[in-house]
Amino acid sequence: MSAEPLADVYRRYLLCLNERRWDDLGEFVSDDVIHNGKSLGLSGYQAMLEADTAAIPDLLFAAELMVAQADVVACRLGFECTPQHRFLGFDPPGTPITFAEHVFYRFRDSKIVQVWSVIDTQAIAAQIAR
Repeated sequence: MSAEPLADVYRRYLLCLNERRWDDLGEFVSDDVIHNGKSLGLSGYQAMLEADTAAIPDLLFAAELMVAQADVVACRLGFECTPQHRFLGFDPPGTPITFAEHVFYRFRDSKIVQVWSVIDTQAIAAQIAR
């Protein structure tokens, strides 16, 4: 890892996402990144994030709980947003929803090389069903 603490690198990564600075994503994500066992590469990873933020323009990545150790960051991300288009198989409810994502990142040379992510889709479904 670099001299910069991993937690700080991760916070800067979240800021990059929240500011939609897609051209800067390569500063934080490896060209050969793997997401949930699927090799996406930087361009595929970026496309995934762009699709998410297109579906939910007010999507902000907020770290509610984060642990950084060695080359791994574990984080619970909290979202409070209003989907405008279909997202994760759900039609937009027209009202704000809240949900969490639990995610682990493995870093190499201060860049994300592997991501394991679980989104609480049951929470989304329960809010849409109301």
